[in-house]
Amino acid sequence: MTAAAVTGAGLRSDYTAAARRVLRREQAPYLALRLLAAPPLVPYLVSGLAFMNLVDDVAEQHPDRLPELGERVAAALGGGRSADPVLRAYGHAVRTRGLPGEWVTRFLAGAATAEAGFSGFGTEQDYQRYLDAYSLPGLVVFSGLQYEGGPDREQAEGLRRFVDAAQRVDFLADLAGDLAAGRLCIPRERLAEFGVDRAELEQGRDTAGVRALLADQRGRARAALTAAADVSGLAAPGLRPVLRAMTELMAHQLAAVERAGPGALRRDVGYGVLAPLRILARARRSAATG
Repeated sequence: MTAAAVTGAGLRSDYTAAARRVLRREQAPYLALRLLAAPPLVPYLVSGLAFMNLVDDVAEQHPDRLPELGERVAAALGGGRSADPVLRAYGHAVRTRGLPGEWVTRFLAGAATAEAGFSGFGTEQDYQRYLDAYSLPGLVVFSGLQYEGGPDREQAEGLRRFVDAAQRVDFLADLAGDLAAGRLCIPRERLAEFGVDRAELEQGRDTAGVRALLADQRGRARAALTAAADVSGLAAPGLRPVLRAMTELMAHQLAAVERAGPGALRRDVGYGVLAPLRILARARRSAATG
């Protein structure tokens, strides 16, 4: 916080509360930021991640509270009082870094529509609209803080490629848990294309159609990862090691999904423990040597 010129005991306490919230929920991204990002960026990015998680949680657990949350966010961004230290820290980060408020507005709107009202994707185009309405703004309210004044058009397009890859890998890795929770994140047109019905997926059946469907989805995720390979070059220099490490983590997780095959229908596929630590250590050594 000293490197980021975050001064004042109260403000530093707010940023600390935001960091603790992230650490409880997203250990891998938190460690990547702390170990790899330039120190002047860390408090701002951590507060952005805490804010993104807060909105995600409200949209998933209490969607009826999103309008009230939107009012509290608007007050915090405008410099008004807030009882929530996460919103106080995030409001300060947005004002300090000059992130355009339209990204926050888009994210909150997407939380109330695309996410809170999520009923699956009928088509690939439905998925693309979900990315634009919710996933991309959700990434920008966090990672957009790396840029003074927010991302330009080329940077925003790069972030969209990155979040497309991240979303596709995440949907595959969390397939079992999502199905158990009543969420199907594979477009229904793909199920029809391979002659698979939802019950087969929910029951974790290993059929030729299911294997072909999952192979198709893994191939799309792999192509999205390839398309996002250049995104670290569009990042602020102080965040490039983080994006390279996160891309490598996604590739590692996708490889684990590929090895799991239809087993991914019965159990979520995590990062594991040792591989993320090795990836972060390697990235830290690389960043230290330039």
